[in-house]
Amino acid sequence: MNNTTGSRSPSSLHYGWIILGTGVGVMFACLGLGRFALGMLLPAMGDGLGLNYSQMGLISTANFIGYMVSVIFVGRVANRFGPRLTISAGLMIIGISMALIWGANRLAAILVFYFLTGIGSGLANIPMMALVAGWFVKHWRGRAAGFMLVGNGLGIIFSGFIVPLLIAEMAGMGWRFGWLILGGVVLSMAALAAIALRNSPAQVNQRPMGADRSKDGGPDPVEEQPMSSKLSKTEVAKLVQLGLVYSLFGATYAVYATFIVTSLVNERGFDTQAAGLFWSIVGVISLFSGPYAGYIADRFGRFTALTIIFVQFSIAHLLALQGLPTFFLYLSIFAFGLSLWGIPSVMAATVGDLVGPARTSSAFGFVTIFFGIGQVAGPALAGFLAEFTGLFDAAFLICAVLTAIAAAACARLSKKGDRGQQ
Repeated sequence: MNNTTGSRSPSSLHYGWIILGTGVGVMFACLGLGRFALGMLLPAMGDGLGLNYSQMGLISTANFIGYMVSVIFVGRVANRFGPRLTISAGLMIIGISMALIWGANRLAAILVFYFLTGIGSGLANIPMMALVAGWFVKHWRGRAAGFMLVGNGLGIIFSGFIVPLLIAEMAGMGWRFGWLILGGVVLSMAALAAIALRNSPAQVNQRPMGADRSKDGGPDPVEEQPMSSKLSKTEVAKLVQLGLVYSLFGATYAVYATFIVTSLVNERGFDTQAAGLFWSIVGVISLFSGPYAGYIADRFGRFTALTIIFVQFSIAHLLALQGLPTFFLYLSIFAFGLSLWGIPSVMAATVGDLVGPARTSSAFGFVTIFFGIGQVAGPALAGFLAEFTGLFDAAFLICAVLTAIAAAACARLSKKGDRGQQ
């Protein structure tokens, strides 16, 4: 066997850093803008088009349905064309469909375009999460995935500043130009991904990042790959367990991310600028959520990290309830921001540990089906519930209960699953 690492000098830059940096840009575009900018755009869209809470919830649900549809075939597409082309194509779909919302005047058209945005998000996000798992060895994988998800937070910060400015300057047209400009930014990220990404370390004559040295200075062998690409019954059973937990995250985070700004504007009397500042604070805090969760996962175990993060999510939803002082709202967005990207990053690392890098894309896609079901159900039900009650309190309270159940489930799994990681 050739020692591929011997051909590069110790001081040369490992291409894994390029992959990780590009991954930050991919996440900034596919989720930070493609999904989480909606929360800032929704109040102005609702006013401009005369939408009620139920219809607003359907817009978010259309995106999540598109994401879930993409999950069904993204593994096969990535295996057929490779992650680089799949991710780039996904970002192109996101950028074009977001730009098309600029001219939409009917709810039906917006639902179709944002459904396509969801498909593009799945095509970009899932292969990118799997790709970074293949570029880093096991004991670095959680931190790498967590750092990459910093891009999501940057997208929230960007939309939290740019959208209120556009709405203030362009009044009723501000939300339309918001979609157009954000779509153009996503298309620029598609070009970056096409240029910079590589499908595997072997393409640049390298081994995964961290394989050259271990914690004690010796070689850290790359994980052996299974002989068969098929998942065993035991692996499928474990993936189903992960999927059920992931579905609770999908349902609950989507409700908060979709409706917290609308709640601030319509129920608490915030103006768009103030609500945008709150949303940007979420983005700033979330920059630390992925690395924070990745460190806990790599140091103390995957399920221990998941337990801690779900407890934080439960606290975030409880503190968002009406009637509490504004100080508790700050605590809510702090807890939500510090938790936001922790679950996906730890979940990607856990799946990579279970099935190995070669099968991570398809396995993570399988787990994401459960996540997608939760995403579809959460905002739609929350929107109908808010329309019925006139407030989002009931939805936030249900989310707090569901995340508490998820925390208890992860605590139980940690007694078995984390032992093997120490």
